[in-house]
This record gives sequence, structure tokens and C-alpha cells, in this order.
Amino acid sequence: MAKNTSLYFRIVEGRNLPAKDSGTSDPYCIVKVDNEVVARTATVWKNLNPFWGEEYTLHLPTGFHSLSFHVMDEDTIHDDVIGKITLSKEAIGSQAKLDSWLNLTRVNPDEEVQGEIHLSLELLKDTEKISLRCQVIEADLAPRDISGTSDPFARVIFNNHSAETSIIKKTRFPHWGETLELDFDPEELSEEGTVTVEVWDWDMVGKNDFLGKVTPLLEGWFRLLPLGNNEVDAG
Repeated sequence: MAKNTSLYFRIVEGRNLPAKDSGTSDPYCIVKVDNEVVARTATVWKNLNPFWGEEYTLHLPTGFHSLSFHVMDEDTIHDDVIGKITLSKEAIGSQAKLDSWLNLTRVNPDEEVQGEIHLSLELLKDTEKISLRCQVIEADLAPRDISGTSDPFARVIFNNHSAETSIIKKTRFPHWGETLELDFDPEELSEEGTVTVEVWDWDMVGKNDFLGKVTPLLEGWFRLLPLGNNEVDAG
């Protein structure tokens, strides 16, 4: 089972439950992960074939062992146990979906049990995002503006994802010291792609001017390369 897994389940209905109170019962369900109660349905009064129709989404902890559904009869003083259904971690993980009537089993070995409940379950694997962090520290740039300086910012690009630093006005030696973060799905790692850092000179009027780009390996100073035939800011 995946590390981050959620379980959608619906406690639909019960049938043929035993009469615990003068020919009837007041049934409800409690749900436990191991010994911890995580959900409780409403009580259906005076009914041996109750319909609950309640839906839940539960995050399953990595180390859990079982999920159990206890059918109870609500009483004024002490609630009676009607029966339970226990699903092991292995049973849940072996089938992504379950929609079935299940027979109740005994909680107390000395008591008879009867009845079924209709459960619907589906595993929901949480989407895990992967983050790429690129720290853009500083640069030594050629002048671009008439004043002999630039208004530089950096852009990090990977597989159609991009992020930009702030703009530092009127300098050839910008110090950003910024960490840019790109989030993407794990399957995007299988695509061929490289991290590219572009540096641009911001202009208030017209297009931004391209200053150079680099494909960094780990860390250090890198010489900027020309963009190529297209020196127009697409960002």
C-alpha cells in the first residue's frame, strides 16, 4: 500500500439485524482504525434493516493493521454490540474497490450473531508532488541599458514550469539570494528535460532584453550563453 493513502468508504445499509429491544433495535455503526474510533453513523431508530447511506474519506496511517465496522444497538444506559466486520490492511490493499454485503461476525464469542451490512470502499492514492528547488544567488552581467546598468531578473525553467526572481534595479551585479521552487507530478521526471536559468533585463516599455542563459549542474558560477535565434521574452 502506498505511503500516502486515503480510503473513501460508504456505510450503506444493514439487513436482518437481531432484535435487541422488545422486538426491534436502534442500530448505528462505529468505525475503528485498530482501536481508535474514527467515525460514527447516525442512529436509525426501531429498525432491523437500517439505511445509513453515510460517506467518509479517511487518511490511513502507514502503520495501521486493520479497519473495523462495529454495529451497535443504542440504549439509554448501555449500548449493545450486534456484530462487527474487520478488514486487514492486506485485504484493503489487495483490492482497490469493494462494494458488497458482508456478514457480521461475533465480538463476544459467547453470543450468537446475525445480519449483514452493505459497504462500499475505494482506495484513493494521494498525488505526491515533487519539488525542484533552485537557489539563484548572484550574477556578474554586461550592461544593457543606456545608463550602463541593467534591471535584471532570473527565470528558472524545467519541463514547461517556470519561476522568477524579483527584479533588482540599476545594477550589473545583482544579488538575489532567492530559492525558486517548481512543483510537478512524479511522472514528469520520466520526461527528458533539463533545468535552464535565463537572465533578463526588465524594461518598463516594450519587451524585456535577454542577457543570457545557463544549464547549471550543481552549484557554482556559470557563464551565460546566448539564447539563440529568438531573443524575445516569452514570459
